[in-house]
Amino acid sequence: MIKIGIVDDIPRLAEALKNKIELAAGLKVVSISSHGKELLENLNKNSNLDILFMDINMPIMNGIEATAQVSQRFPHIKVIMCSVYDDEENIFDAILAGAQGYLLKDENPSEMHNFIEEVMAGGAPMSPEIAKKSLSLIRLGKPKTAPEIDYGLTKREKEILTHLSTGLTYEQIAGNLIISKGTVRKHVENIYKKLQVNSRVEALRKVQ
Repeated sequence: MIKIGIVDDIPRLAEALKNKIELAAGLKVVSISSHGKELLENLNKNSNLDILFMDINMPIMNGIEATAQVSQRFPHIKVIMCSVYDDEENIFDAILAGAQGYLLKDENPSEMHNFIEEVMAGGAPMSPEIAKKSLSLIRLGKPKTAPEIDYGLTKREKEILTHLSTGLTYEQIAGNLIISKGTVRKHVENIYKKLQVNSRVEALRKVQ
């Protein structure tokens, strides 16, 4: 059984998505949250999920910020953005935050089931429109690999910021740099303090 969570502030849309997902055997929606903060509170109690379908535009904590938090704190959960937004900025921010897939809400049930199978197999599924715009982003050379403005970051902090821009988890960054996960977390705290931001997404936006 693949355990799935939904994060959407509109109950009828969350219920409609749940019904689409559960048309396939072996898929079970076990959690519905109305915004990112509620999601994180629920995951602190029980993080036994395989996949999250994440909306973007929500009150209190939006889907981009929630995805960044899930990627850092619950890396075993795969996040698929599920939104009506198909603009480049949201796609870019979602990928930076750690989303493994991005689909539009009007996808039919069979396509959603294919997305789930693909992401569980390690893929990065996207609706055709999203994939096309993602290729455009790649051609434009985003994300940038290093900050261009001096915010007083040390050489190590710049290295970690570069790794953050590729969507890596703290554990993966620690492995690449041969340091502890705790050391990475401390460096990230210092980066946030120097940039005067509170999240990975905000930090990367500031140094673009």
